Parts: sequence; structure tokens; C-alpha cells
Amino acid sequence: MNLREVMKKKGFIVTSEIHAPLGEDDPEALIERLKKVRGRVDGVSVTEIELEGVVGDNIKTCDLLRQNRFNAIYQTTTRDKNRFQLQKDLVKANEAGVENLLVFTEDYRISGDSLQESMFFHVDSGKLASVLEHLKAGHTIEGKPLPGKMDFTLGAGVETLWGRNVPKRGMEEMEDMMNVGTGYFLTTPIFDLDQFSRFMKQVEIFKLPVIAEVMILRTAGMGKFLNRHFRSGLVPEWVIQKLMQEPDKTKASIDLFAETVKGLKDLCQGVHIITLGGEEKLAQYLNAAKLL
Repeated sequence: MNLREVMKKKGFIVTSEIHAPLGEDDPEALIERLKKVRGRVDGVSVTEIELEGVVGDNIKTCDLLRQNRFNAIYQTTTRDKNRFQLQKDLVKANEAGVENLLVFTEDYRISGDSLQESMFFHVDSGKLASVLEHLKAGHTIEGKPLPGKMDFTLGAGVETLWGRNVPKRGMEEMEDMMNVGTGYFLTTPIFDLDQFSRFMKQVEIFKLPVIAEVMILRTAGMGKFLNRHFRSGLVPEWVIQKLMQEPDKTKASIDLFAETVKGLKDLCQGVHIITLGGEEKLAQYLNAAKLL
């Protein structure tokens, strides 16, 4: 089932993400950790990742997820790929049975020990549109016939700007992505519900589902690291203090997550959970947030 069908059936959807195994990482072990939440997450996206010259095979990982009855989301980027590279990857994803596509400019994903930064806007919508139009018509950009027509449920990343006004160009680019066929927008990590509420009022004119990214922070150190290496102020000081002062760090982490999700249920159409390498503990957080 693709995410488009899930959104029609459910009022509030839940997705998460992993990065493709690298080097000696065991793909089967990753699947075993995820089995605890099978049936409770509506999709699992796989990030493109390269670490010290080793590249993870996210299409193969998507195929593995699908074989184990997970709804795989192929996550890719547009900035450093020409149309032929993008087409090649999308054809391979389709051959692996992937129905869901999530696009960004370049790989910003925060997964495990990997941390890279990029803006969410500025997806090359013209390049993406050109490739998708040809695939939907059943042929390549060179005019060669494909085995069949290819269609993806498309999602696009969006920068929430933590409550500041979305710039005119940002709104225009969201509209551009709508014209490409985007079915939903995925935000940057949300911590402040009041600021996110202001963002939602700005973008409600698009009348598309918005999925809010929620990051599981297990320690104050993780929050400080993100602020220092990713973006200053990403994790509010009050969040860091709560994790620092609470004797039971696990309880504090779960409470923060549950409170955030509770507020988001009244503001948007779903959550995308970043576990930061803690897939085996995801079920505890889903239970606390009543995401059954």
C-alpha cells in the first residue's frame, strides 16, 4: 500500500526512517529491530548515506523492508544528480517494488552517527518533474519504452523556520512541488508547538497533508550535539534542561516525545519519527504517545 492510500484511510499517519546498512552492518539485524513496530508504522524511509567512502544501498534496503512487510519509502536527493542519474535510481526503485518517493535537495537526514546539513527547499522541481513525467508516460527521457508506467506517491521536505514567516520564495517553491505532484510535505524537526502552529496557518492554503518530523532525544548531550554541529537553537534550551535535570533520562525522553505528538495530533496529519539509531526502543515511544 502506498502512502496516498494510507492517508485516505487514516486520520493520522506514522512513519519513521533508517539509513541503509554500511560496511559490516547486518541488514537482517536491522529488520529484526524494526519487527517490534511492524503494523504500527505506516512507512519506513531509507536515507542515502555515505560514510568514509562507503555508500549504503538504500534501494536494496527498501526491497528488504518490502519483503518483510514494511511500506518502504525511497528517499533521494536532486541537487547532485542529473536527470539520467535520477531516472536510473527511480527505475531501480520501481523494480524493487517501491511505491513511495521522498525528495530533498541533498541528504540532510539525521540517522545514527551520521549528521549532514542542507536546506529542505530548493529541490530542483524542474529536473524532478521532467523525469517523473517521462516515467509516468512509460518511457525514459531518451524516449525508450519502459516495461510499464511508473508512478510514485511523492513527498517533499519543507523548512518550518521555527515559527518565522516562510519567505515568498519558499512559498513559491512549495507551490512548484505541488505542481510536480507532491502529495504531502515533511517538515524539519518540531519542538515548539506554538511556532509550528503559526507555520501551519501559513501553509494551509496548499491544502496538502503535512507530516511533522519528531526527533527522539535520549540525553541532553544529544541535544547539545545537534545545536553545536547541525544548527544553533534547533533543540530548545528547555528541552535540554529537562533531559539534564530529570534523574530518569528514559522517562524524560519518552515524556517529551509523547507531549509533542499529543500536540501535533491537533495541528497536522502525521508524524515522522527520527530515532537517531534507537529503532529497538521505538515501541516504547509509540506506546507512550498512544500511536497504536
